[in-house]
Amino acid sequence: MAATPQNPAAATPRRKVSRHRGEGQWAAGHHTPLNGNEQFKKDDDGLNVRTRIETIYSKRGFDSIDPNDLRGRMRWWGLYTQRKPGIDGGKTAILEPEELDDKYFMLRVRIDGGRLTTRQLQVIGEISQEFARGTADITDRQNIQLHWIRIEDVPEIWNRLEAVGLSTTEACGDTPRVILGSPVAGIAEDEIIDGTWAIDEIHNRFIGSTEFSNLPRKFKTAISGSPLLDVAHEINDVAFVGVEHPEHGPGFDLWVGGGLSTNPKIGVRLGAWVPLDEVPDVWAGVIGIFRDYGYRRLRTRARLKFLVADWGPEKFRQVLQDEYLKRTLVDGPAPAAPVERWRDHVGVHRQQDGRFYVGFAPRVGRVDGATLTKIAELAEAHGSGRVRTTVEQKMIVLDVEEAQVESLVEALQALDLTAKPSAFRRGTMACTGIEYCKLAIVETKQRGSALIDELERRIPEFDEPITININGCPNACARIQVADIGLKGQLVLDKDGNQVEGYQVHLGGALGLEAAFGRKVRGLKVTSDELPDYVERVLKRFQEEREDGERFATWATRASEEALS
Repeated sequence: MAATPQNPAAATPRRKVSRHRGEGQWAAGHHTPLNGNEQFKKDDDGLNVRTRIETIYSKRGFDSIDPNDLRGRMRWWGLYTQRKPGIDGGKTAILEPEELDDKYFMLRVRIDGGRLTTRQLQVIGEISQEFARGTADITDRQNIQLHWIRIEDVPEIWNRLEAVGLSTTEACGDTPRVILGSPVAGIAEDEIIDGTWAIDEIHNRFIGSTEFSNLPRKFKTAISGSPLLDVAHEINDVAFVGVEHPEHGPGFDLWVGGGLSTNPKIGVRLGAWVPLDEVPDVWAGVIGIFRDYGYRRLRTRARLKFLVADWGPEKFRQVLQDEYLKRTLVDGPAPAAPVERWRDHVGVHRQQDGRFYVGFAPRVGRVDGATLTKIAELAEAHGSGRVRTTVEQKMIVLDVEEAQVESLVEALQALDLTAKPSAFRRGTMACTGIEYCKLAIVETKQRGSALIDELERRIPEFDEPITININGCPNACARIQVADIGLKGQLVLDKDGNQVEGYQVHLGGALGLEAAFGRKVRGLKVTSDELPDYVERVLKRFQEEREDGERFATWATRASEEALS
């Protein structure tokens, strides 16, 4: 039949109309469990597994643990099974979970705002030595992770942590994870506003509550009033960034929808200014949107960043105001550009009260239990009762009198914890890697430490801020896409055609108000053995070709592929 104005359908074949399954959004009435994770969360809230750990699993042992608890709900209490030793990276995506699981756990200690007393740090160190074979890693989310934890020891570990005000509650899982905060909140001379009260209020009201214990996936928060923009606000689900409103004074600029992994997105400003006393309610509104409207059908789309990308900031703000806050937010300014290139607080800095804080750099965040207890002892011996962790895998001792600063710096140096690190020690970060992580493909921590040594030896004069982030898999726990040099672990072919550990290279990523993802040069992959040669080569080319004052990220964006290879 020929198409006519009276019969347009004749021009196009009929398409079969299928019923849309929806995205699993509760607010749209899609409550049916759509994947295994949603099913086990519906069957029992993850918070409830603690009772079974204390009364059953710790008494009957690893083999008594229900699989949905083992690989699901136990994360609500900071517990992941760690990788069985001896399994190479080529088998990571092939083996079944039970084949990858060791009968030991990683335990994540939740440290909101990176705030620790020396007593708390000492207890973590003691737990590490007694129950975790001395292991301890400072993460880029201000937590401390322990390994080799037996299920039989977990109740005693909880008792010791909670006796000093620490916990592992919702340190993992589909929950509101640790709240990042400026490690120098309330003490830095240049602070715009202290967000500590808001961090504590959110923690006290909502962490461990069933109100937000079943989210589509994890939810990451950052709150900082530092002009250094020191909590990687651009890649969190929600972030409150210190700003000075021309009429209302100091408060926070509201960002939503950031995140990395295999589909990275930079967070977006909602253009709203939030006073300190309203931060917890606004936080609850944002996470409430995620709980109710977040996509639950597919795990790969179950982060807030996908909803924000689909809605856009205008609709997101409107829903937040109309359905959750029941009021209009105040329009506000964007944060000012940071004046410093480093955002890690390493070095010696004066506090508001005239005392000093001393930031120092462990190697790629790796320490051990004995070192943690020594740091606590050193801090106390130099008059301090407070330490901090940072989002750059660093640590800080607060409240040091001027006369004690030099002695503390020397004592830390004796522990290989330098407050005057090279650019490479200061800027190199690594995730857990294949040593313990079931998702990893390559080794990271030892590789990062060795790379630091090689670069310090080969380019000792290099003193430009540089970030080198090493990740064991594509999931970007070490923030590879926003590093000057980001290294994504994968198996590659060496010059002889053998499959070996190596990295895909990302170049020129950055955080800050010029946040951007690094570029990938076609075919640019390096083996682990070639890594020092490659990084040395590209940094020397940067030194040769850079313009006055040019950052590595800017140069890498404009450089030729030949210069980056």
